[in-house]
Amino acid sequence: MKCLLVSFYFPPAGGGGVQRPLKLAQYLPAMGVETHVLAPDDPRWMHRDDGLRAPSQAWVHRSRYVGVSGGKPSEVLAGTTGLERVATQARLQLRRLVVPDENATWALTAIPAGVRIVREHGIDVVVSTSPPPSTHLIAAAIARATGARWVADLRDSLVAHAHRRSDTAATKAKAATQRRVARLVASRADAITCVSDAISEETRALEPRGRVVTIANGCDFDDVAGLERHPSERFRITHTGSFFGRRDPRPFLQALHDSGLDVAARFLGDFRPADRAWAESLGLGERLELLPYAPRAESLALQRDSEALLLLIPEAEGRGRGVLSGKVFEYLAVGRPILAAVPPDGAAAELIRDTGAGLVVAPDDTDAIRGALAELNARRRADGLPDVALSEEWRARLSRRTRVEEMAALLHEVAES
Repeated sequence: MKCLLVSFYFPPAGGGGVQRPLKLAQYLPAMGVETHVLAPDDPRWMHRDDGLRAPSQAWVHRSRYVGVSGGKPSEVLAGTTGLERVATQARLQLRRLVVPDENATWALTAIPAGVRIVREHGIDVVVSTSPPPSTHLIAAAIARATGARWVADLRDSLVAHAHRRSDTAATKAKAATQRRVARLVASRADAITCVSDAISEETRALEPRGRVVTIANGCDFDDVAGLERHPSERFRITHTGSFFGRRDPRPFLQALHDSGLDVAARFLGDFRPADRAWAESLGLGERLELLPYAPRAESLALQRDSEALLLLIPEAEGRGRGVLSGKVFEYLAVGRPILAAVPPDGAAAELIRDTGAGLVVAPDDTDAIRGALAELNARRRADGLPDVALSEEWRARLSRRTRVEEMAALLHEVAES
């Protein structure tokens, strides 16, 4: 059986969105699935990770990306002046006009390349993984032109993104367009996979023609094996990942300020200028470290060399309850205790409680966050905060390989149906 995986994010692009398609391409060939990947030659993404290598057992095909650069506007504009700034602002305005997302222009080269690959290699199933949502339009066109089956993989909601702000006309317009993409996926995909039950339930409400299956992200235990930890006299708590939309570090930072504890809070990734200025106003000094984006190997090493890990998921009018991001599984694989400021009745909270991986508090409850910090610090002084010891059963259930086995079984089923 042969599949073509269409993914906008693939090495050398970096960031959390790369891991799911990368691991699919890494493990599927050993499960009887000849795997081809279609990715842009240069997605012009703001993060690059040259330490990530494309799997040797998969065929990686590149098509030219003719489109705008990614990244947050404030960071794209940073350091520009004069005519350069005017030109950059014009490109950013153009980016807002592209629908359903700023990367949709990749379809101009990706569709003909995908059709050629399917015909030359006898591909049975095309798998598209989002974000961005436009990858599903590409896969739909390839499947329609060739007769191949199509599986749509949703890493984020196409209808109600938990972190997306919806208070501007442009955002509302794009959201409406993405809902049309969701309806197209529901009406034409032969099967749909989702990273969480919440996204699966939302997708089933669209009355899809094919099966909807939850295949969550997984823990890459092999990637963290052998990483060292050096206990520190200070309590170091680390958060990895960028802040955008409704993600908000301020309740935690306020709790850190109010606690008076000698805690080093380390944020690795993109930090909004407004949040940076607000944090500086608290006068946290050496208790706050803002670190720039780093390749995944460095990020994992920093997480491992921490006393605790910080997970932040907003309530977002209830949408945050269904979020079970790849970061949750990355933290579980690293094995350090987690302070989870997340919806207490949500999927992430349930998993952390069931595995005994850390403490759960509401994301906006500053007093509860301060109390959790104090409790973890007290445990550190008492017993050094040992690693979270997942049982063999949990390790098997959560491993990335197990998730890819579930995907392989579905691909065989779709190809044979």
